[in-house]
Formats: sequence, structure tokens, C-alpha cells
Amino acid sequence: MNTEPIQNEHSDRQSLVAAVMQTPVGDLVAVVDSALEGALVRLDFAHPDDMLGGGDWRGLAVDWNGASGAAHVVRQVEEYFAGTRRSFDLALAQPYGGTFDREVWRELPQLAPFGTTITYGEIATRMGRPGAARAVGRANATNPISLVVPCHRVVGAGGRLVGYGGGEGVSTKRALINHEAINTTAEGFVLETQQ
Repeated sequence: MNTEPIQNEHSDRQSLVAAVMQTPVGDLVAVVDSALEGALVRLDFAHPDDMLGGGDWRGLAVDWNGASGAAHVVRQVEEYFAGTRRSFDLALAQPYGGTFDREVWRELPQLAPFGTTITYGEIATRMGRPGAARAVGRANATNPISLVVPCHRVVGAGGRLVGYGGGEGVSTKRALINHEAINTTAEGFVLETQQ
């Protein structure tokens, strides 16, 4: 996966296209920048009260009629949920977050590959900042690219499932972890954990 941002800001807000996709854990909305060759800007779980197909999406002016521009994202997400894709090969356009947030987002796919979990503290330590577990948590809480930057694989101390802003919260996080458990033989995987 290419987690290096292609560009830190969108050059043309008219170039953003959005696509809605149904998944086993709820609708996902992908926003790509057609001016940046389809680089992924956002991948968010929709909430029941969201207005899909009209106006802005999470503060971005998007074209809901340009879904074909996001077909490559839709295909890879479908492969992920079909159990045939373990990592994503998508260019990311990340105009969000501070330097530390972006560092966490860039490192997370390697620190917690498909079928594994990692704690906030372990991420901080492996990034050479052992006292930054809370900052890692804040970075995960503001992650604009669900699944691709796999913040659902980050658990609390002792493997406790805590904090997830996507879909139905912790229940969605549990479903994603269980999905990966079914599709992998990785050891040390959290199947079911109490909140």
C-alpha cells in the first residue's frame, strides 16, 4: 500500500468523487480525488442519519455521480470483505492530521497487518515514542481512511476492545477483527473480547 500522501491539499475541490458501498458491517463511503489519479481521500462508515448522495460528505464537496472514479477502491473493499484481500494497494491523498497523526497512519498497516492486533502502547513504543500511547489513540480516533489504515486492529491494554468511531462503534470493530480471524491463521488474534 502506498501510504505516502500524494498531496497535502486538494488542488481542485471539484475533482472529488464519492461512492457508497454496502458491506457486511454497514455502508462505507469512499471519496477519491480524480485530479490525483483516483487517490483515496476518505473512507468512512456512514451513520444512519447521514445524507448519502447529496451535498457534502464530512465537509468535502463531492460529486456523487462520479462513482466510477472510485471503482478501484470499491473493488478492493469488496475483495477485503470476500476474504481475498489482506492489504490494500491504493494511493492516499491525506490532507488531514498533524505530522504525528500521519506518521501513525503511515506505520499502522505494517505494525498491525491483516489478522493481527496491537495495543496503543505497543504502537507508541515501536515508533520510538513509548510515552505517546494517548497520542496514538487520538491519531486513530481521527483516522479518515478506515480499513486501509486499519485502526480497527488497535486494541487497549490486555487486548480489550476499546474506542472505534466507525459504524456501530466497538461492535463494528469486533466484526472486522472477527472477519479477519476467519480469513487468516495468524496467532495471537483477538476473537471475542468483552468491552
